Amino acid sequence: MTDFVTRRTMMVDTQVRPSDVTSFPIIDAMLSVPREAFVPRDKREMAYVGENIDLGDGRVVMEPRTLAKMLEVLDISADELALCVGAGFGYTPAVMSHLAEAVVAVEEDDALAEEAQAHLSDTGHDNVVMARGALGVGAPDHGPYDVILVDGGVEHLPDALADQLKDGGRIVCLFMEGALGAVRIGYKMDGALTWRFAFNAGAPVLPGFERHRAFTL
Repeated sequence: MTDFVTRRTMMVDTQVRPSDVTSFPIIDAMLSVPREAFVPRDKREMAYVGENIDLGDGRVVMEPRTLAKMLEVLDISADELALCVGAGFGYTPAVMSHLAEAVVAVEEDDALAEEAQAHLSDTGHDNVVMARGALGVGAPDHGPYDVILVDGGVEHLPDALADQLKDGGRIVCLFMEGALGAVRIGYKMDGALTWRFAFNAGAPVLPGFERHRAFTL
C-alpha cells in the first residue's frame, strides 16, 4: 500500500522548502492537502513528482514547486477572498482554502468541474465555491477579490479578469513566451496593474488566455 503521507512530506522537504518557500501556512497547507486525491486515479502514483501532471486537453496539475512559490509571492491573508482561475481537479483551490477566508474556483470544463467539486467535498474543503464559466471571464458574481491566482500559463490577461481584482489587491500569473515562462505578480493601484517579476516556470496556456495573433498574408 502506497504511503502517501510520507511522499507528501518528502515533496515538501525536497521540492517546496528548497525553493525558498518559508511561509508556514503554505507549508502546512501542502502537508495537509492529499494531492493524490486531486489527480486522475491512474496517475496517483505520480501525485508527488516534481513536474506538472497532465489532465488532458492541455490542462495540468501545476508542479508543487511552482504552485508553492506562486502562493508565497501572493501572500494570502486569512481574512481575504481569493479567486482561483482554472480549478482543474481542485488541488490548487484546496491548498488556497487553507490560506484564505474563502476561495472561488472557476472552471469551464464540465468534467473537470464535476471532479473538482467531488474531490473538494470528499476532503472537507467547505470554504471553496465552484463557479462554472469561461476561464477568461472569471467569476464576477462573487467578486471583487483580494487575490487572484491563474492556475496555468497565460499569454494575455483579459481585462474582464483584471477588473475583478480589488484596488490594493494582487494577482499572480505565469506568462508564457513559447516554451519559457515567467511568473509575475501584479499589484492593482488606482485601477491599474503594476507587474513585478518573481521567478521562471512553465505550464500550458489556459484556454481564453492566448495572445491574439494578427492575420498576415
